[in-house]
Amino acid sequence: MKKTLFIPLLMLAFALSGNAQKTLYDFTVTTIDGNPVNLSKYKGKKVLIVNTASKCGLTPQYKELEALYQKYKDQNFVILGFPSNDFMNQEPGTDEEIKEFCEANYGVTFPMMSKISVKGDTQNPLYVWLTHKSQNGVLNADVSWNFQKFMVDENGYLVDYTNPRESPFTKKIVDWIEN
Repeated sequence: MKKTLFIPLLMLAFALSGNAQKTLYDFTVTTIDGNPVNLSKYKGKKVLIVNTASKCGLTPQYKELEALYQKYKDQNFVILGFPSNDFMNQEPGTDEEIKEFCEANYGVTFPMMSKISVKGDTQNPLYVWLTHKSQNGVLNADVSWNFQKFMVDENGYLVDYTNPRESPFTKKIVDWIEN
């Protein structure tokens, strides 16, 4: 009797554990100042995750990202910037140089993280989660260039993304924040 009950329970437990999707809150990253931060810090907030670069034709989006952050930061919204040098070496600087550039040229106040890889063999685990449906349960999305924007809901689940060339103020992002 015990054996017949044990096996189905074991199978159920295994099936349930295999279907549990990770959330944003399962990740710890490093801030641009070198401090670890568990992303569970952002529970209850909509999070826009953006891979950034200082020497890209899209770099002026920092200004729009900061304006978006200022407009909605008091409405449970945050932007997390992740510098990356994955596209034509457009982010060659150190974390300190990147931070200085962002503050001096664009007045960036939203949280910036340490430089990471967003694609390829050295892809950061957060970006593996963002770009693989098998990890996030929602979609597959190659990071095609600097300033791709990923939207994560208040419960830490990936919702969608926008292409790099789309403005941070695109209707898709603004509607997501406001609704």
